[in-house]
Amino acid sequence: MNTAGTAPTTSASTTSIDGLCELLYPGGGPEVAQALRGLMGGVAGVPARGGRFRPGAGDAVLIAYGDQIRHAGEHPLATLADVAHRRFPFLPVVHLLPFFPYSSDDGFSVIDYLSVDPALGDWADIATLAADKRLMFDAVVNHISARSPWFADYLAGRAPHALAVQPDADLSQVVRPRTSPLLTPFEAHDGVRYVWTTFSADQVDLNYGSPATLLSVVEVLLEYVRRGAAFLRLDAIAFAWKEVGSASIHHPNTHRLVKLMRAVLDEVAPSVTLITETNVPHAENVAYFGDGHDEAQLVYNFALPPLVLHTFVAEDATALSRWAADLTTAGGDTWFLNFLASHDGIGVRGVESILTPTEIDALARRTLDHDGLVGARTMPDGSQRAYELNINYFDALSDPSGDEPLPRQIARFLCAHSIAVCLPGVPAVYAHSLVGSRGDRRAVDLTGVNRSINRAKLDRARLESELDDPASLRHAVFEGLRGMLETRARLPELDPAVGHRVEHHGRDVFALRRGPLLCVHNVTGRDVTLAIAGVDELTGQPLPGHLGPYSYAWVRTTES
Repeated sequence: MNTAGTAPTTSASTTSIDGLCELLYPGGGPEVAQALRGLMGGVAGVPARGGRFRPGAGDAVLIAYGDQIRHAGEHPLATLADVAHRRFPFLPVVHLLPFFPYSSDDGFSVIDYLSVDPALGDWADIATLAADKRLMFDAVVNHISARSPWFADYLAGRAPHALAVQPDADLSQVVRPRTSPLLTPFEAHDGVRYVWTTFSADQVDLNYGSPATLLSVVEVLLEYVRRGAAFLRLDAIAFAWKEVGSASIHHPNTHRLVKLMRAVLDEVAPSVTLITETNVPHAENVAYFGDGHDEAQLVYNFALPPLVLHTFVAEDATALSRWAADLTTAGGDTWFLNFLASHDGIGVRGVESILTPTEIDALARRTLDHDGLVGARTMPDGSQRAYELNINYFDALSDPSGDEPLPRQIARFLCAHSIAVCLPGVPAVYAHSLVGSRGDRRAVDLTGVNRSINRAKLDRARLESELDDPASLRHAVFEGLRGMLETRARLPELDPAVGHRVEHHGRDVFALRRGPLLCVHNVTGRDVTLAIAGVDELTGQPLPGHLGPYSYAWVRTTES
């Protein structure tokens, strides 16, 4: 049993569709493989989108809900498409958060995988957005809504899509991401069934032990390809394969599922890229790269958000520098998705082996002090431990109730993002970070959901007015990030294929070399002297020999 996140050994029999089907379904592999190929034939003729994805310095991702920006009398998806086209040309990829009919969790309890929520628009709106941006579709295929037809069929005995176990089964080793019960009772055609629900009673885990479930999910993924998905984001995929008596996370068959999805896409849609979303310790997270060619091409860099937050809170770049010095993917066609904020909170599992428990607890206490909340998970001994920090990232860095000058807060926020933009990989920016939003604690009071604090919807007219106001917070943050990403796009040194080296200029500075480019960041509120000569690519001015509080520079030097 694999619980440490190490991907299964690779061989011809573990990377081919036939071999993977046999490993997943011993004795029934040929039939499953044949059925898969029947589904794959349905996407024949889908036009290629320029071959396999190879990110460049100009690639960056906007993370947004379909109704993130609203305008009266218009489909929210149409509004997003127009604003993204006019305002965000420097973000060529849009991660469109779940846009399907749903019952809870702001889209992550999907009722119907193949329909667009009519409150957002329709497939024509998706096509319009896809004509201008490369789209990342959310494949929420660890679980379905308890109100979905798939689950109704399961309760009626017509489909095997869910998984029920006896309430006295030994589930003590299951790794939990929540404090809610793992099993939820439902009335089925043959009596009460205790159904596996990892995340909530409304999010019913899929049963991949059934070939029929696998085939149904692959059919969904292929439909997303037909509908224009350039990226498929496998939400919460680490929990996909369940086994009583095991940890039921990073199961060898979970890695085989990802390999199988990759093999199917490589054969019929090689331009489509897989990305895994696994909020787990860093070493387990990177295992989803596989051998560099057979699992996900992109993996969320989950250690980065809490580690950058810790760096600025402690005013000490030591831990960040040590981690970044050893940061590698699996080579081949693999890259990190570097982000600081998302629709979820700031997950802290990624730094469990990087920061001490005391340091992680300090981040949790800071979050509560800044009017945020802390999501917990239940440990095997019944205790609870922080899982994610539910707070807007700007607020996490800057005390919302304090009297610190706003320009200083903005400088810190932009300096933090410069770190994410300079690291090798593909940068991703959440919509609320892009436009300088603050947290919305009132939304939590209304919904009772911690994550609502950073999921507010924005009125287009008001948003654009504030973006155009040179005196506004939104304008300052947006222009800072826009300039940063536009500068990155023209610098070949920041191409993800270019290597990196951490340089040491004291604990006050995080310095990352990318060829002749040295990206330096003062993570403190003090002036820092730097014996570095060169021109800052962000300003076009020579570096003056020091960095002000929370200042950063991308300096072209003679050294490489």
